[in-house]
Amino acid sequence: MSSDKLQALSAEGLSYSVGAQTLLDNVRLHAEQGQFVGLIGPNGAGKSTLLRALSGMLVHQHGAVLLEGTDLRSMSSRDVAAGMALVSQIAPYTHGFTSFELVLMGRYPHLGRFQIEGSKDNSIARDSMRQTDTERFADRTLDTLSGGERQRVFVSRALAQQPRILLLDEPTSNLDVFHQLKVLDLVRELVDEGLTAVAAIHDLQMSARYCDRLVLLSEGRVLAEGTPEEVLTPGAIESAFGVRSAVYPDPVTGTLAISLIGPADAHASPASDNGAPAPVEKAPVAAHGVEA
Repeated sequence: MSSDKLQALSAEGLSYSVGAQTLLDNVRLHAEQGQFVGLIGPNGAGKSTLLRALSGMLVHQHGAVLLEGTDLRSMSSRDVAAGMALVSQIAPYTHGFTSFELVLMGRYPHLGRFQIEGSKDNSIARDSMRQTDTERFADRTLDTLSGGERQRVFVSRALAQQPRILLLDEPTSNLDVFHQLKVLDLVRELVDEGLTAVAAIHDLQMSARYCDRLVLLSEGRVLAEGTPEEVLTPGAIESAFGVRSAVYPDPVTGTLAISLIGPADAHASPASDNGAPAPVEKAPVAAHGVEA
């Protein structure tokens, strides 16, 4: 990692357990300013727990989270919210609020104790909704929206905070293909402008396409970290997910493509040396189309 870039967010030796179950085990993570870091791994690997710990919502039992070099535990919740926003996978209670009212709540870290939102805050909230294609839902209450529409409204609220660091837990869940691409394109654009993003992403191919670095988690531990090419190897995918795969350059996007072959304990055709699926030899066919 280059030393001339600002360390926007880092976790040093994070550990967290519930009873006898260890959810995070000595996890280290570093995200530079203007970097998109993807958290990948199977269900229960610790991705959501790690994001909650990074945001300060979950008090880790060991280790430290540093926001631009400052220990999160020494910062007020308002100062943390002014610098970092979290889009959770599970939406908080929002009954009765319109979409615009919810997005406007993202402005609270920038307001004084008794200050109310002004025209500037309204303008920022409207612009955030335009960026996520949710402006047409402004006057509708959250309970009238689909799961995907609500998801985009919560992304809008996070953008209205104007954070320097954006945390997203499965930001494309419940979204159709068009809006998956729109949301990740938007995050990538913001990162290219200097924002730092850390996101749990279920789709390995999407993570390879959009992220600068990946952290592969398994059972609360970091199994691999680095560029998509360094992390998304057939061996690492098999270790984490228990499936055999072929990894090769996508001929259209130029990023990695992943073909899942099957469970690791099942018989499957081997991959070729370059990572692409090996060609399957056809059995000889006898007369009348019956295999010889």
